[in-house]
Amino acid sequence: MSPDASPAETKTLAGGIEGRERTCYHGNSLMSQPDVVRIRVADFLERFRAEMVPLNSRFSYFFAGLPLSEDDVKEYLDEPIAALPPSVRKSLPKLHIVLVPFLERENGKANGKQKRHGTAAPGSLDWIALEKPPEPKQVSDLRFVNALGADLLFAVKDVDMADYHYFFYRQIATLAETALDESAQTAYQALLGDELSANAHGEVDEASWHAKQALRRRGKSVRRDTKAFAEYARLSLIDTLTLYLHGICCDIDVETGPRQLPSRFLRKRLVWIESVFPPPEGYAVFPEELDKKQDRATTPT
Repeated sequence: MSPDASPAETKTLAGGIEGRERTCYHGNSLMSQPDVVRIRVADFLERFRAEMVPLNSRFSYFFAGLPLSEDDVKEYLDEPIAALPPSVRKSLPKLHIVLVPFLERENGKANGKQKRHGTAAPGSLDWIALEKPPEPKQVSDLRFVNALGADLLFAVKDVDMADYHYFFYRQIATLAETALDESAQTAYQALLGDELSANAHGEVDEASWHAKQALRRRGKSVRRDTKAFAEYARLSLIDTLTLYLHGICCDIDVETGPRQLPSRFLRKRLVWIESVFPPPEGYAVFPEELDKKQDRATTPT
């Protein structure tokens, strides 16, 4: 849908104060109310969750404060979802994906911070913003899990598509890791134990890197029955699964450097993840697998 779409093809982000006339393209109906510069995430989800547009039985979406074209739906939703392994999709709750210009966190603090009397409700300290917040308050993405499924919100204005895909797959990886059964978690922890015994340096991303360094500071002999190891294993699996999912969808480069896990260990992890979450038909994890599939497709029978 182009920015010069007809009124019948537009919808506005409505509710609250701080009103300003702006247009939000979503769906095919008109909501003729003045929109707002900011709206609390909790209020937005309560008002608009029922209007999410279903993609299939598990995924629905809503664009707010942004122009929406069919190509946008394809790049932001159709293509990354199509690349998800069937076993990953099956493990997920119902997902409500909301794409907005900017996300802002009140006072730059973590969601659910302690108030004087109890804990803030999910989303009550976070805002959807039509204008760019100060950098310390900017948030790339948010996740709220509840009885209705999981709400995933992404700030996409001025964000490269590759970065959006990374944030999207990291949220998916986090949910998939939570649903992984105990035997699979134990098997992955055994892989990490072998790496630590081999003094393998580096990790896949920042979160697991810092967790690994904290673990190493405890001493050379790392016990696997500790909370610190379990937390490291959780973050390592999320980081590695994010890379795996992103790599199925898109042609990405793995950064090299002193913090990067050596390729032989990384490949062993990816092979294991592939055995747990095989890619969908027509997709491949490793270049040689894609070449084999292409060769089979062109070989006459």
